[in-house]
Amino acid sequence: MKMTQKLFRWILAAVGLVVLGGPISSQAATANVQVGNGGLIFTPTVTNINVGDRVLWTWFGGIIHNVTSTNSAWGASPTQSSGTFTNTFNSAGTYFYYCTVHGTPTSGMKGAVIVAAANVPPTVALTNPPNGTVLAAPANVTLQASASDSDGTVTNVQFRVDAGVVGNDTTAPYSAVANSLAAGGHTLTAIASDSGGATATNSVSISVVTPVAVQLSAPRPLPATKFRFTYTANAGLHYVVQRSTNLFSPIWTDLGTNQAGSSSVNFTDQNATFKQGFYRVGRLPNP
Repeated sequence: MKMTQKLFRWILAAVGLVVLGGPISSQAATANVQVGNGGLIFTPTVTNINVGDRVLWTWFGGIIHNVTSTNSAWGASPTQSSGTFTNTFNSAGTYFYYCTVHGTPTSGMKGAVIVAAANVPPTVALTNPPNGTVLAAPANVTLQASASDSDGTVTNVQFRVDAGVVGNDTTAPYSAVANSLAAGGHTLTAIASDSGGATATNSVSISVVTPVAVQLSAPRPLPATKFRFTYTANAGLHYVVQRSTNLFSPIWTDLGTNQAGSSSVNFTDQNATFKQGFYRVGRLPNP
């Protein structure tokens, strides 16, 4: 039985998935308020902070004051002429306060703390290439990602190959193309940014390799109507096996496609006729 082979060019990539967590949350901040510096006032009168921040009130001028919440959000500070008082705000909202010596909840020496809700980071996931993909060099890869934000909007998704930026996309579906990746290991990354300035990152590791030439060998008939041969391959690449009855005006019939599990693959034709036939194996194009 004669046999033939046909080579197709291929791009090979073995993939391992690495998922990086969201952004590292910033340290809690401290906002300063002066008590009685320049008169019977709090300076500033309105203080803007984020959830988890604290306010530090510091007394000036040697006059007795205190810092009392209008709704018992915190215990009243000592009534004193010097010193400090602090409170940490763990919930969003507006907190009014006053000095019981020189004001009321609605007039005189009063102030407010406005606590903004914490920004929830976005979520992002690289959806292409999938984990386990194998490509052959030089590889053209379409990076695709899904991203969302629960308390705002996704403003940008940046795509990187290793340390280099290959694209930014501001609208879904998010994608970018990396061209001609050389053989070797590469890290593909998607970084989503939201309207509050938070980011999230997801990465996939791929390996781009040089494909081997497909060689057919070791033909052997098996009992009944089976015929087996071996071909060289790259683990992780996909191949198609075809058969024809002649080479002058061949009509190739697909016998099967598979992802090679090793560098040498045994293929068995389960329905060989033991008449003249020709086989060929080709690498399929990159996904």
